[in-house]
Amino acid sequence: MSTSTVSATSAAPKGSGGRKKLTLPWILLIIAGGLALVSLVRLISGANDLTSVGQVSGALQLAVPIGLAGLGGLWAERAGVVNIGLEGMMILGTWFGAWAGYQWGPWTGVVLGIVGGALGGLLHAIITVTFNVNHIVSGVAVNILAVGMTQYLSNYTFAEAEGGSSKQSPRIEPITNITVPGLSDWLADLQAKHWFLVSDVAGVLGGLVTELSLLTVVALLLIPATWWVLWRTAFGLRLRSCGENPIAAESLGVNVYKYKYIAVVVSGGLAGLGGAFLAIVSTGIYQEGQTGGRGYIGLAAMIFGNWMPGGMALGAGLFGFTDSLKLRGGAENVHAMLLLVGILLVLAAAWQLYKRKHWQAGIALAVGAGVFAWYALTDVLPSQFVDAAPYVTTLLVLALSAQRLRMPKADGLPYRKGQGK
Repeated sequence: MSTSTVSATSAAPKGSGGRKKLTLPWILLIIAGGLALVSLVRLISGANDLTSVGQVSGALQLAVPIGLAGLGGLWAERAGVVNIGLEGMMILGTWFGAWAGYQWGPWTGVVLGIVGGALGGLLHAIITVTFNVNHIVSGVAVNILAVGMTQYLSNYTFAEAEGGSSKQSPRIEPITNITVPGLSDWLADLQAKHWFLVSDVAGVLGGLVTELSLLTVVALLLIPATWWVLWRTAFGLRLRSCGENPIAAESLGVNVYKYKYIAVVVSGGLAGLGGAFLAIVSTGIYQEGQTGGRGYIGLAAMIFGNWMPGGMALGAGLFGFTDSLKLRGGAENVHAMLLLVGILLVLAAAWQLYKRKHWQAGIALAVGAGVFAWYALTDVLPSQFVDAAPYVTTLLVLALSAQRLRMPKADGLPYRKGQGK
């Protein structure tokens, strides 16, 4: 019996409750509809920075570290290992990336950042796969160890370097940014006209071709690369079978331990790359605590994406977008988003009525009316709410999408070699 048989049993992805998968045309239609809705909100509210070139560029920069952490979590959990240690692996990536980056250049820092995160992943693999320790306990231990280790190392490295201290590194040379000549300026001019939908599309495309870091391009390419490796190769099939049914995979000759180790080390390397991105591209400097919980948010983005690369990227993009709104337009932009939330709730109520779920429709309408009243009766939101907006958005999206989620069947479950005999 060949290993490919796994595709017909445990490793084949199944829709939740028999739902059909979204095809590419439907996905593009949903994206177009969402963009049209945001454009309508922009026109009504006057918050023209919602889809500006700078907004999209900033959102992309904020989304990349979260997306890399989420991609790392996807690799580990598709092999059956829960990786709560993503935050610690990102911390190791920031420190190692900055330590190598200020001395030998940014690309060396990127490589060492990946290595630092991979070492954290290796430790997590040893604890969970070899010694079969609870995955959550191991992940928390990796996070704590990373914080203590980087604080200790900073005292003996950055504190002694010119321009550094015990809590931050010297300045790191930036990675080259690329801008498409002509196209970037044309899209910026088109976006500045504030036309319905046309200017919004121009703003989105302009953000993708203006002052784009080469490391951002690499990070974006890793998303389709992950999909291809895990869903279009024999290696990926075996790895995913370890997360669905490791006993069946072992019976077909798959070395489950090996694939779990590879997955968790790659997971750590991707999280470390996210950390290196923070230190080298986002800030140009290592600062203690600069990950700010992005490893956990990346894990949330992965769950929102139903353990799929594309969905994870959308989740990371959503957080990056709301976070960028807070940084660029502050209270005005977040206030405009109240109108968007209200419209979405009305649409949700209409959908629930169509499905004859009257209670759910009534609740959505009531909440939507409250949001509309909040928008109409206020001009500026409290600063505390503005700061919390990205995190509140993440929690709401996770709560609303929870019914459609399907994690790998053996994710987080203990496994011993030969236990199926």
